[in-house]
Amino acid sequence: MQEKTVELQRCRVSPTEEPTATMTTLPLTFFDMEWINFHPLRRVFFYGFPCSHTHFIDTIIPQMKRSLSLALKHYFPLAGNLIYPLNSSDALPVLRYRPGDSVPLTFSESVRISDFDYLSGHQSREADDFYAYSPHLLDKITEPNSDDMIIPLLSLQVTLFPETGICIGIACNHVATDARSTFDFMKAWASITKLGGYDSSFAGPYLDRSLIKDPHGLSIKKWNNIKKNKIEPPLSRVPIPTDRARSTFVLAHKDIEKLRAFVLEKRPNLVHLSAFTLASSLAWTCMVKSENSISCIDEDESLYFAFLADARLRCNPPLPEGYFGNCLASGFIVESRNGDLRGENGFLIGVEKIGELIRRKANDKDEIFVGVEKWWENYAGLAGKRVFGVAESSKIDVYDADFGWGRPKKFEFLSIDEDGYSMSVVKSREFVGGLEIGLSLPVVLMDAFAGFFADGLNK
Repeated sequence: MQEKTVELQRCRVSPTEEPTATMTTLPLTFFDMEWINFHPLRRVFFYGFPCSHTHFIDTIIPQMKRSLSLALKHYFPLAGNLIYPLNSSDALPVLRYRPGDSVPLTFSESVRISDFDYLSGHQSREADDFYAYSPHLLDKITEPNSDDMIIPLLSLQVTLFPETGICIGIACNHVATDARSTFDFMKAWASITKLGGYDSSFAGPYLDRSLIKDPHGLSIKKWNNIKKNKIEPPLSRVPIPTDRARSTFVLAHKDIEKLRAFVLEKRPNLVHLSAFTLASSLAWTCMVKSENSISCIDEDESLYFAFLADARLRCNPPLPEGYFGNCLASGFIVESRNGDLRGENGFLIGVEKIGELIRRKANDKDEIFVGVEKWWENYAGLAGKRVFGVAESSKIDVYDADFGWGRPKKFEFLSIDEDGYSMSVVKSREFVGGLEIGLSLPVVLMDAFAGFFADGLNK
């Protein structure tokens, strides 16, 4: 098979002006510990920009290396590693940065220029085709005289499509960042590249973990369970072949308003009708109908919808806006019967169940952390069941990272290829107040979903 890219340069970038003269460690909060054995998160951003090979080599590459170094001065934990103790009886994992640590950055050029328009579209595309533009994140590195497992946190790739565009791929370890922190880093890197230095409003990330309390000792309990069962981080493999297609389904603001009006007409007592609630119910019920169209599923089988919520402003006290790390509340699981969801009122049932859980729990600072000690156990209990999940956040504008080439033409969250069946939900690039739903499914299931989704909007 012909390679899709040619490597132009591979380098490692360290923070400019070492942020610390000595080794620095950040403890893992219980929010971080939840993701310690999760697969890497892979994202790609496509930018329409008619750049020549010469300009890319002479200008873009030096520019991006310098700006990354400046960004890492503030986001220096990303240049470090996860220290995963194997033989110590009492040591806990930490994020460690030592002067000289760096991030691998690869520059490449696509030999298939037509791939740019194909991959940056909304239509059904082969999921495997995206991985040539996503960097590999090393599983682990070794150090002399150390029994610790050393696990890198970040890898980056910038690919030129000559005279057409640029793709930026990012792979990161979830234990270091959630979506908000990742995009804060991306926007900082982009802004520095565009402006040639820091914007006057740039405040940098907030790295102090002491504001997050752990009265239940969840971090230690999680780590003790990992040690007891001798669980090690999964290999950072590329999940090819995926045997899947990727498609994007866009809800304009007018579509969301149409769905909201339909619900109010049928169920005027429902009060939480956010864009996320409406989009989630539509996608969930379309997914249920699609699976039923190709498989025989018992009417009484329980189906589940799972999602997360950014808890930064829901903590007591609220965390600073630029808090760096993970802060995702995970206790949101909706259950319903297959027969109900696939039926005529399935969309309304989904809206009611999802909206009520958000109203009762996610939007209540006193309720959101009730049962926090059961989060991991509850999610583990979904193994082997039919679950449809949500990745990314409808609150984050992933199209707000401008490197000087304008807003991205397209964003893709590749990691939904590995998460069973789940969708990414982000703000729409094209429509203010709209949403983009990204899916990765087997082709026959994707075709069925597209039909049910169109029907759902038309009705």
